[in-house]
Amino acid sequence: MFRRREPVPFAFVAEADRYRSNVEPPPRQRASAGQLLGRTLVGLTVIAGLAGGLLFGMPAMDSPQSPGHSQQSEASQGR
Repeated sequence: MFRRREPVPFAFVAEADRYRSNVEPPPRQRASAGQLLGRTLVGLTVIAGLAGGLLFGMPAMDSPQSPGHSQQSEASQGR
């Protein structure tokens, strides 16, 4: 009757390695000029935002170090 060549629980798993499809996916469509321009503008906007964040953020992160001025709390003044 029907003979299996290999003791595989599912015959289609064993045959899947040998199967080759002759169907190819459709070729990729090229991006239009408008799409390329839009992607470029989005990229430049993101880069400008990061650069602006660095430019405005770096001075805010600087701590002023003046040798003659030290900060003291009101509690340490001994009211």
